[in-house]
Amino acid sequence: MPADQTRVAPHTPMGANLVAGGCTFRAWAPRATAIYVSGSFNNWTKDDETCRLERDGHGYWAGFVPGVGEGVEYKFYVMGSGSRGYKRDPYARQIAPPTWNCVVSAASAYPWHDAGFHPPAYEELIIYQLHIGTFYAADAHGGDRRNGRVAKSLDVLDRVEYLADLGVTAVQPLPIAEFPTAFSLGYNGVDYFSPEFDYAAPAMELQRYVERANVLLAARGQSSVSVTDIRGADDQLRLLVDVLHVYGIAVIFDVVYNHAGGDFGDESLYFFDRVSPGNNNDSLYFTDKGWAGGLVFAYWNASVRQFLIDNAVALMTEFHVDGFRYDEVSVIDRFGGWHFCQDLTNTVRTAKPSAIQIAEFWNPGPDSAVRPSGAGGAGFDMVWHDNMRDSVRSVIEQAAHGMCAPINLERIQAALAPPAGFDRAWRAVQMLENHDVLLTFHDPRDQKPRIARISDPSNPRSWYARSRARVANGILLTGPGVPMLFMGQEFLEDKFWNDSPNDPDHRIWWEGLGSDRAMSDHLRFTRELIALRRRLIALQRGRINVFHCHNPTRVLAFHRWMDGSGEDVVVVMSLAENTQYGYRVGFPNGGTWREVFNSDVYDNWVNPIVAGNGAGVFADGPPMHGMPTSAEIVIPANGLIVFVRGS
Repeated sequence: MPADQTRVAPHTPMGANLVAGGCTFRAWAPRATAIYVSGSFNNWTKDDETCRLERDGHGYWAGFVPGVGEGVEYKFYVMGSGSRGYKRDPYARQIAPPTWNCVVSAASAYPWHDAGFHPPAYEELIIYQLHIGTFYAADAHGGDRRNGRVAKSLDVLDRVEYLADLGVTAVQPLPIAEFPTAFSLGYNGVDYFSPEFDYAAPAMELQRYVERANVLLAARGQSSVSVTDIRGADDQLRLLVDVLHVYGIAVIFDVVYNHAGGDFGDESLYFFDRVSPGNNNDSLYFTDKGWAGGLVFAYWNASVRQFLIDNAVALMTEFHVDGFRYDEVSVIDRFGGWHFCQDLTNTVRTAKPSAIQIAEFWNPGPDSAVRPSGAGGAGFDMVWHDNMRDSVRSVIEQAAHGMCAPINLERIQAALAPPAGFDRAWRAVQMLENHDVLLTFHDPRDQKPRIARISDPSNPRSWYARSRARVANGILLTGPGVPMLFMGQEFLEDKFWNDSPNDPDHRIWWEGLGSDRAMSDHLRFTRELIALRRRLIALQRGRINVFHCHNPTRVLAFHRWMDGSGEDVVVVMSLAENTQYGYRVGFPNGGTWREVFNSDVYDNWVNPIVAGNGAGVFADGPPMHGMPTSAEIVIPANGLIVFVRGS
């Protein structure tokens, strides 16, 4: 007799789910000959009377096992035509080290504090990309930075106030799904529903984290948490998301639905129903197409598609995440997953209408990824875009060759225009740096140094580096689209990075903020420019007109405005190595234009020899640059200035 079927129905959830009196188990293995659930509750035996699951007509196996409660460890014992042995539950919510056993988890009783949080509108997004495993805590808060120790999810608590003060409106951690290696970027995940257990702090350290969390919560008038609320990796991740929400910061998970693995073990998804190993197209979840050291998912199989969609829905409902950045949708498309993308985005939008859905899509026609599925598109909200990244980097590199070197500002002018086919500028996530191009072990052909490093390759702390980096980041934060910063970019980090805890030379240099004047000045510059973007609606969602682009003087100017708002903004940037006085530029309206931002102020803050326009300028000159009037202005060397119309 198989396990009890009286508590099992076609809608019984996948994996292990606690019900009155015990637990239901359900797995998909269409070609298996038998499946048992085995664990600490039965001394890991294979018992036909109570623990053999029964197969339905669609390849699913299920049963109810009495007496199984929260915290019990288990695995499926799968018998197939090619082998027999244990397999981890693909839907397991927790994986326990060092055995990699699955853990039966009750619905989390974590005491959420984020009921009043709403993610920002798309136009208001300013994304900060980070890697939990290297986002070390500050030593002042007791952070543990010894070599060999992977940073923990709760280490990020020491940076919540910093991120809120910086002004970013969303964080995007690199993937947090369980991966098999000692450390990882996260793109080789194999247990999709379980947060990486190396990111969990051990029980002996939890009191310190709880005390830190409670200080943060109390500062915002929220009730405290206890150690019992956060014993597992899953609840520790919930606490991080919760506190970020309390501080007004959305959380976007990076998920990898194009491939899995790279280090498949016998107990993984790979050949889950244990048919004879051979062609990887027979491996159930995967194809024979490799990507990034793993295998591409088999999108032709409805149960594989459902597994991935279930994962997205579970992350939203169980971790309160506000959306997703989908890794390499280009690969999904390339291997027949377009309809899967449509089903995925539609399901996510139905489950959580406010969810932010960002595709990494490099195939031709990026606008197709953001068209509604009803119009043949994939239905994502926005895509990563490389126009601004490549254009700004190219021009900064040209300028770094010296004051007489030719530069091509038309590249930046073109990058500031809304991408072809996009109905909204915010459809494009713009960036200058990201995790991929800055990796120490990335293919050298694709590596792109930090902005500080290309601004002056000989000295990333020189005036040339500091000032050009301010211009580059200034374009990103005043231009259209959704800006994204990579950790450290905000304070002039100049090194490549990697995820190894044994490589201190490529960690983010937080200590520099207390000892390196260039870093602290650049952080102030970034923070105050983000505040300006958040204050001026024209910079968030306004239209743009690049009305002046002049390579001989290295000056570019653009107008941002929001129809009906009465708000006009003019941004002028220069990559000339000398201050330009009496430079006449067009203005869209006559009258007083206040100088509300000047990057030159932030060099050796407060710059004692700042070049600027004081309270502002008065535009009453002749028409110029296609504008109805003009004014003479001072443009600081390697500078960016922002004018707003008003008295």
